[in-house]
Amino acid sequence: ADVTLDPDTAHPRLSLSLDRRSVKLGERRQDLPDNPKRFDSDYCVLGSQGFTAGRHYWEVEVGGRRGWAVGAARETARRKEKTVGPHQKREIWCVGTNGKKYQALTATEQ
Repeated sequence: ADVTLDPDTAHPRLSLSLDRRSVKLGERRQDLPDNPKRFDSDYCVLGSQGFTAGRHYWEVEVGGRRGWAVGAARETARRKEKTVGPHQKREIWCVGTNGKKYQALTATEQ
């Protein structure tokens, strides 16, 4: 699936490319306006277009990065606090690596 990232949802440490098709984790938080759509605890950014059904896949280039993750989230995922507690399960799913092992995670396991 072609994904254009939504800058209004990006965590302040995430920097989006000008074409909004790639993202990098920065060293510091950017000074961005508070926005109810913005993630401020979990390092997340949503795509501008969502989907509710069907099959989807992403081709991801991670370069020389040791750690990375890619995933999907429900539009209702919490954005202003850490996603903890049993009621938050299955709101964010991701796969990634810490450089040593690959993992599939939900928001409560990150």
